Amino acid sequence: MNRPLKIGITCYPSLGGSGVVATELGKLLAEKGHEIHFITHSMPFRLGKFHRNVYYHEVEVSDYYVFRYPPYDLSLASKMHQVAKLQQLDLLHVHYAVPHAICAYLAKQMSGDQLKVVTTLHGTDITVLAQDVSLKDIIRLGIRSSDAVTAVSQDLIRETRELLDIVEPIDLTYNFVDKRVYYPRDCTDLRGDFAEPHEKVLMHISNFRPVKRTADVVDIFARVSSKIPCKLLLVGEGPDMPRIQAKIDAMGLSHRVHYLGKQDDVAQVISLADLMLLPSEKESFGLVALEAMACGVPTIGSQAGGIPELVVNGETGFLSPIGRTDEMAANALKLLTDPKLYADFREACLQRARTEFCNDRITAQYENIYYRVLGLDARVPMPICEA
Repeated sequence: MNRPLKIGITCYPSLGGSGVVATELGKLLAEKGHEIHFITHSMPFRLGKFHRNVYYHEVEVSDYYVFRYPPYDLSLASKMHQVAKLQQLDLLHVHYAVPHAICAYLAKQMSGDQLKVVTTLHGTDITVLAQDVSLKDIIRLGIRSSDAVTAVSQDLIRETRELLDIVEPIDLTYNFVDKRVYYPRDCTDLRGDFAEPHEKVLMHISNFRPVKRTADVVDIFARVSSKIPCKLLLVGEGPDMPRIQAKIDAMGLSHRVHYLGKQDDVAQVISLADLMLLPSEKESFGLVALEAMACGVPTIGSQAGGIPELVVNGETGFLSPIGRTDEMAANALKLLTDPKLYADFREACLQRARTEFCNDRITAQYENIYYRVLGLDARVPMPICEA
């Protein structure tokens, strides 16, 4: 029997795909008997209630007057070392190369080589930060100093190698959804609060940054709503929201749009929708498309980053070149006006989410990476996930 491990996890604990995946992974590992220690500046928002084998360690930042800026990175590295020493951690699993992999590297220097470091790349650390010449060397150091590196898509692996001249192995570990949480919910009554029975519901979920191309979401919806009765639900908040609201008002669409803000129960919200719109300019994976897929909702999106590895064009959604809102709208109409085609896509979504991106399979992949870096003669069999 494989021995349980003591694992420290550091992520960005607020809203965001990487924090969601890191927290859900920690909970799943704890269910399998591993001891999980979250080391972050605040409680991960998906951690919620008490979980057996899960512990939280808050990183407190010094307010010493000499420091012009609070030295969070140093405080985090110190806390990682303290927790690793006190709890006798086997390894640190950090999400994002900067600053977390660098902090883990410092913690390892203090703790000794017996403490291993696994780094997961989620995208922004490569697709945005690695574009900055002043940060390239430190990101490269974080990656090369890790005992194992994983990435959430083949496209992200490719971009990491090209931008940073990385030749070291990178394990592909896709994001996942917990099938016990993400499944089609019965939202018949709730849906009536947003749309009439004959109306279709389109949805977009993001942090409303320019990279999400939220103006394209409005353009797609405008084209679709000119042909069939429908409503648009916008979920989330971010810097582009005021501009999007102004655009919606200027186009005379405000009576057809609902702003839901940030939502915790994403599966319940997604189950309200008929289509998910994801016309992003960059998307290392596209977790929201997977969440939608698991709830039986097809995606209309762009051929950006890792999205084509997730959404099978013509089977679980339709993908178009970035900015081709006319084509995206036409594809949306094709699905929304053909009940048989839509039913086929919906079934394909459920099948793919439950088998290819099953939480049991991805968790086992991570466990095998942990045992490998620790040099333990252990192997977790890959489960067969059924739809």
